[in-house]
Amino acid sequence: MSTGHSESFLVDELNDWFILAGRHLPWREPGCSAWGVLLSEVMSQQTPVSRVEPAWREWMKRWPTPADFARAGRDEVLRAWGRLGYPRRALRLHECARTIVDKHSGAVPTTVDELLDLPGIGEYTARAVACFAYGWAVPVVDTNIRRVMARAVHGKYLQGPARRADLDDMRALMPVSEEQAGSSVGAIVQRIREEAGIPEVPVEAGTLFDVPGVGLGHLSNEQLTDVERSAVFSASIMELGALVCTSRVARCEQCPLVRTCAWRLAGCPEPTESERSAVARRVQKFEGTDRQVRGAIMKVLRDATGPVDRGAIAHASKDEEQLHRALQSLLVDGLVVDTDGKLRLPR
Repeated sequence: MSTGHSESFLVDELNDWFILAGRHLPWREPGCSAWGVLLSEVMSQQTPVSRVEPAWREWMKRWPTPADFARAGRDEVLRAWGRLGYPRRALRLHECARTIVDKHSGAVPTTVDELLDLPGIGEYTARAVACFAYGWAVPVVDTNIRRVMARAVHGKYLQGPARRADLDDMRALMPVSEEQAGSSVGAIVQRIREEAGIPEVPVEAGTLFDVPGVGLGHLSNEQLTDVERSAVFSASIMELGALVCTSRVARCEQCPLVRTCAWRLAGCPEPTESERSAVARRVQKFEGTDRQVRGAIMKVLRDATGPVDRGAIAHASKDEEQLHRALQSLLVDGLVVDTDGKLRLPR
């Protein structure tokens, strides 16, 4: 699939920006395994990278392969997961590792379809692992990417709800799709950094346009194949949404797309009231919710050296009905076990 000049220009400018200014995260290192990439993607769902990175390093040191992780006890896994949020993800990841060992000889599958067959792996994670770990030129869409697409391509400050057409929008921008590069996105980016003599420390986004000899678009266009350009693009646009084109503020003065952004060219129109209301309805509060109470109960059990009485979790909520509801949901999810009135983590 080919794209027009403007789409190609957007891809190459973003890729060059990413090569120069992208964060040096451990799961982007050329030697990072597909298991490391998969782990980072599961951990990063609705959890800031600043909290994920130290946990990821500890997990990779403790369980460097799916086989190592599959041998761990579920209580071990939940204690290590700590406060990363949504602990069901930890148990699903454990089930995923066991399936990788049982059905794939311990190797993380390489294609989107195979990854989708793993327990707990959804559309986004499957595409992200296939792209970032294995260099597949497949469209990847998360909330950061949808936000950049809404502003830079569609001229709207706020993105709407997720829709299947988001993948088609990404695919339309990629030079090629459904082909595989010879290495991971991290390895591709590192190769270009070394060939271009780019320093290990990322260039500050705000000073990017002042770097001598840097003309955005040339590195990607001249030194990457179309498959590599497409694979790196998903990482590039996601990074822009995480660092520059954020939900809180659009840092247009630091954006490599500032001259071509559809929202900027339209005069930076403010969102309508209906658009603001729709976003507000999608924002999930945490304070005082059952989710907060569930987290408080899980902390008690993670910190305990053995089973505890129900009285040990009474402080989690002053509302007895809410406390009961939260505990019951944890029992149903298999995150807590009740043995003769004593509560503990599953083993």
